[in-house]
Amino acid sequence: MAESNCADCKLRAKYDEKPKSFAGRFWRWHINWCPGWKGYMKSLGEEERAEIKLQYHLKKG
Repeated sequence: MAESNCADCKLRAKYDEKPKSFAGRFWRWHINWCPGWKGYMKSLGEEERAEIKLQYHLKKG
């Protein structure tokens, strides 16, 4: 499988900049089922994963 682009995702950057924008809300909805995001989260260490879960208010991952 190709390496994940999630760390540099343009939609993720839009969410970080303006979470209530359409693109930001779309990205947040999208990560709930995206297999690439799930793989990206699994590739991270426990500490990084915990930071991202906290930053994006994620329950799973």
